[in-house]
Amino acid sequence: MNYVYNGTNIYYKFHNKTSIRPILLLHGWSCDGTIFDDLIKKFPEKSFLTVDFPPFGKSDKDIKNWNIFTYASMLMSLLDFLHLDKCDILCHSFGGRVALLLCGIKCSYVGSCIFVDSAGLKPKRSLKYYHKVLKYKLNKKLGKSTLNMGSKDYLALSPNMRPIFNSIVNTHLDDYCRFVDCKTLIVWGKKDKETPLYMAKRLNKKIKGSTLKIIEEGGHFSFIDCPFEFYRIVKEFWEDLWYM
Repeated sequence: MNYVYNGTNIYYKFHNKTSIRPILLLHGWSCDGTIFDDLIKKFPEKSFLTVDFPPFGKSDKDIKNWNIFTYASMLMSLLDFLHLDKCDILCHSFGGRVALLLCGIKCSYVGSCIFVDSAGLKPKRSLKYYHKVLKYKLNKKLGKSTLNMGSKDYLALSPNMRPIFNSIVNTHLDDYCRFVDCKTLIVWGKKDKETPLYMAKRLNKKIKGSTLKIIEEGGHFSFIDCPFEFYRIVKEFWEDLWYM
């Protein structure tokens, strides 16, 4: 189904809509809601809601002047439209950025949260990174080509999306962690290179009362790399939550 937010079509889908408090699944950058299909099949008794963040999946491809706060505002508007007063969240990577803001801006929406290899915290920067930034700025200043400079995610984007991507990755949400006032689980792949393990430990420290579970053989997509271990961890968390 589609919801129009400020002229932008947002695709969302309910899976087994039997609860007024579904589990909201928030995907990572360059993905869409279908990345959670196996998770949804593993828990057929639960209600899930997936949302495709534009420009991915079945949502509009051409957006302008969005930033991470726009994504959070869109999600809150969608929840209001669907008359959902509260939901439980499972978020991966980029989805974690949106979840952190949702907790910070209107925590009453969130009953519990599972952060999976989440982005949003300020990363440690190497000398190699600063060298690349300097080279990019020099080339731009000298009028040289910068077409092939940047990360794979950046280079895959349209010209409209590139400034949006830059804004998102340079907006650090560390200060919002203190507003996460719900039962929280952090699941991380030990071999994650995109959001390294030090971020999980920092997130765990910043979110009061949170629990950290490390998947030894998992990478950035730990829920895909080690599905059975991931499902076991998530199942235990949800069982403890709903039987409290």
